[in-house]
Amino acid sequence: MDITVRKADKNDLAVVHDLVRGLAIYEKEEAAFTATLEEYYQDFEAGWFECQVAESQGDIVGMIIYYETFSTWKGRMLYLEDFFVKEAFRRYGVGQKLFDAFHKTARKKACKMTKWQVLDWNTPAVKFYEKNNAIIEKEWWNVKIFLEND
Repeated sequence: MDITVRKADKNDLAVVHDLVRGLAIYEKEEAAFTATLEEYYQDFEAGWFECQVAESQGDIVGMIIYYETFSTWKGRMLYLEDFFVKEAFRRYGVGQKLFDAFHKTARKKACKMTKWQVLDWNTPAVKFYEKNNAIIEKEWWNVKIFLEND
């Protein structure tokens, strides 16, 4: 299977948005996916996030979304927000190519580490990350507050 990975541009955002919806469905959280395509366009143009896409025969079949952040303990960090490959293209190395491209980007940006989350029940993802020598921290809890627009 011929797969190419490239940096996404504005023209890719509608497909990327659909892939994120696919991820939300996979994670059984579609109702929580409320970011609009228009917000994607605005935030992408403003530099809030970057994205790389995997293509097969001209069609986008996977994506990885990330942004720069900072660890007070380690320094520059790239945070992997979303990572998704269409089901029909899994087990063909698409995810590995995206993951490798993400880490190549982190190295180019002189990041000290990358970080992300994985759901405890997502066994295929956990195995993938373990295969890639990721450290899965189980003692840290997620904490968040949703800010309502007044």
